[in-house]
Amino acid sequence: MVTILVTGGAGFIGSNFIRFMLDNHKKYRIINLDLLTYAGNLENLKDIETNANYSFIRGDICDRSLVERIVSENNIDYIINFAAESHVDRSIKDPEIFIKSNVLGTQVLLDIAKKYNINKYLQISTDEVYGSLGSTGYFTENTPLSPNSPYSASKASADLLVRAYYKTFGLNVNITRCSNNYGPYQFPEKLIPLIIYNAINGKKIPVYGDGLNIRDWLHVNDHCSAIDSVLHNGKIGEVYNIGGNNEKTNIEIVKTIIKNISKKLPQRGVSESLISFIEDRKGHDRRYAIDSTKISRELGWEPQISFEEGIGMTVDWYLKNTNWLNSIINEDYKNYYQKVYGEL
Repeated sequence: MVTILVTGGAGFIGSNFIRFMLDNHKKYRIINLDLLTYAGNLENLKDIETNANYSFIRGDICDRSLVERIVSENNIDYIINFAAESHVDRSIKDPEIFIKSNVLGTQVLLDIAKKYNINKYLQISTDEVYGSLGSTGYFTENTPLSPNSPYSASKASADLLVRAYYKTFGLNVNITRCSNNYGPYQFPEKLIPLIIYNAINGKKIPVYGDGLNIRDWLHVNDHCSAIDSVLHNGKIGEVYNIGGNNEKTNIEIVKTIIKNISKKLPQRGVSESLISFIEDRKGHDRRYAIDSTKISRELGWEPQISFEEGIGMTVDWYLKNTNWLNSIINEDYKNYYQKVYGEL
């Protein structure tokens, strides 16, 4: 039986990936190591917690003795590192925790992977490490790293460590860099669930600057299938960009979701009057756009979910799971929201 250590598996992308792997690889065993910080939630995995091929361990990837014990006692074949502090605004307020988790934690995982000669270490990264684009062009795997926030700088640092362990020690590695994800179980500090939560509760929807910052959007299910492809077929030492081919301005996203919700819940009176433009984020990258040609050409992967379909699915999920959404709107989130957005 193949055994995979997934770190950060109680978060948004990690929990969706675990579910994807258990559904598609019935003879795989998944061990989920997660510290359960504010964005980690075992409710994300409630439906699979009794699966015989799944187990959860609460802990920190910076805890070297714990990570080593897990790897040595369970004959780990692969490590997939989703564990990361991942919100730009929080990194601006408190960069230190991002360095600890995203850089030092990665180094611990790499050391243990090297010591036990695992089959492959897969680092889940982000297109934000490339910096900002102008009005044209796309990030490729050869685009120089040029991060502009403490978050993206910490992820770029981790990527360079992964590369160094491949070059110096011959560790079998891959790095994936994805565009903005959306879908079920996403913590509401992120743009799309924030819009949905605020809209259905009649709250103002904050939009940075002029709302014309552009991101490429990828449904989390497509991201999971891409990671699966890289895990099994990615060429050792290579980086693979993963994008959805869905460039949208932030204000387009907001208006699309408002329109979707207003059709499904006409009685709520959700409208564009909820939009509130606020002072732009410090160092706000203007445009991200990712070229996924390499993973398509080499591994045959293509995104399957259109943005229109994906947004409809996502809005439906949140409307059907308001109890989940309300349960994670805790005091920490409210305090964070107040610090970032103030009174809207």
